[in-house]
Amino acid sequence: MSFVQLPDSPIIGRNLVGGEWVTPKGAAMIDVRSPYTGGVIGRVPASTAADVAPVVEAAKKAAEGWRALGLRDRTAKMLRFRMLLEQNLDKLANSAAREAGKTIGEARAGVLKGIEVCDFALSIQNLDTGGALEVSRGVSCEFKREPLGVVAGITPFNFPAMVPMWMIPNALTVGNAFILKPSEKVPLTSLLLGELLLEAGVPPGVFSIVHGGKEAVDGILAHPDIQAVAFVGSTAIAKRVYTEGTARGKRVLALGGAKNHLIVVPDADPVFTPQAVLDSFTGCAGQRCMAASVMVAVGDVQNLIDDIARRAAALEVGPGMGALIDRASQERLEAAIARAEAEGAKVLVDGRGKKPAGAQWAGGNWLGPTILDHVRPEMEAAQKELFGPIISIVRVPTLTAALELQHASPYGNAASVFTTNGAVAQHVVDTARAGMVGVNVGVPVPREPFSFGGINDSRFGHGDITGQAGVEFWSYLKKVTRKWTARTDGSWMS
Repeated sequence: MSFVQLPDSPIIGRNLVGGEWVTPKGAAMIDVRSPYTGGVIGRVPASTAADVAPVVEAAKKAAEGWRALGLRDRTAKMLRFRMLLEQNLDKLANSAAREAGKTIGEARAGVLKGIEVCDFALSIQNLDTGGALEVSRGVSCEFKREPLGVVAGITPFNFPAMVPMWMIPNALTVGNAFILKPSEKVPLTSLLLGELLLEAGVPPGVFSIVHGGKEAVDGILAHPDIQAVAFVGSTAIAKRVYTEGTARGKRVLALGGAKNHLIVVPDADPVFTPQAVLDSFTGCAGQRCMAASVMVAVGDVQNLIDDIARRAAALEVGPGMGALIDRASQERLEAAIARAEAEGAKVLVDGRGKKPAGAQWAGGNWLGPTILDHVRPEMEAAQKELFGPIISIVRVPTLTAALELQHASPYGNAASVFTTNGAVAQHVVDTARAGMVGVNVGVPVPREPFSFGGINDSRFGHGDITGQAGVEFWSYLKKVTRKWTARTDGSWMS
């Protein structure tokens, strides 16, 4: 059985500069390996800081014309882009799946979430109409939204389509020229996004792609003509991007890692709770910042734990759960499981050594669902983001103790509670220290127009990455005060 369609030969990616696909002169090439097989499926240039300069120059030239086009005409281009996304849904999903290790269903869902953000961007022309008011006799004030100019997004490996689409629609619709630096581990889906934007009629230079690793990121952060940078990735790198970008006067929003807690109480629904917990920590092979990382078992919920373990043991890697991004991640996670076991945790379900049938997949990066029980709060498995299909069960006697555990985490991305008691649910909603909270929802990602973003060490900068907060991040308000004649019958402003 084939889970994804692999290319017959490696796809050669290039930078998108001024509407043209180019390879920087003398650039080394980075191999792109499929997590499913370990084989090379593509190559892209390792752009340097010097290679960023022509990308920015082309974007600067395009930005003024794009801004002058006007909101309604820009929206028409984005509507065409949205239609092309839907028409190419399967192609985009397969591309994201084969380079990120997702199942086709997961990759498809990511593209659809990106389309949802595009739908929100299309509404800006009707919702964000500015404002005007006569503030005094003969004096009026108004505001209008303006783009920042050239902006950039630096995106992670786990969502090759969705995370760029958190940024692109809003940034372009409000009038910016946007530069995408995709993860060098999953750069191929960005090529398809670039092709579709060009086909939609977005002018050359308005959307650009620069491939590469740290040198390309450093070039973006250092370039004086890039006004804003959005980043999604690990907390350590998010801190660095935020610190270096803001030190150079840029507007920066950097989303980092997480350690999300699912609080499960004895009255949790026994039908859907076990599957929701399983889906939360195994979806996308646990490689998402919204994945459940700690299940906080309040009181006696052994029946639910037994059911979760049964379902986890039966989940097949390959058709039921995808692969890890690379061999280093697999080795790191296997070592973390061994350390937890050595520290006293019970490996209730062990995913080590699990592989799908078929020699074709033998070189892939596989780890099955893993459940660590009787994890103590001070253990690494309870505190550190592991970023894989592993859930740590910490047993506590009361809901108060569960919330204290959640509060002790330096992160603040997501938290959920599973209960049939409204008062319990509301107490967790009111008390949890997280930017996104779920009630009987294992992955509480808000739908648009409700925005995405955490707090504490899960976010550096102000605001959220999608929704109206995203519009605010990529723009500023110009305020205009007018007076045409002198007045003697008004306030001091007259």
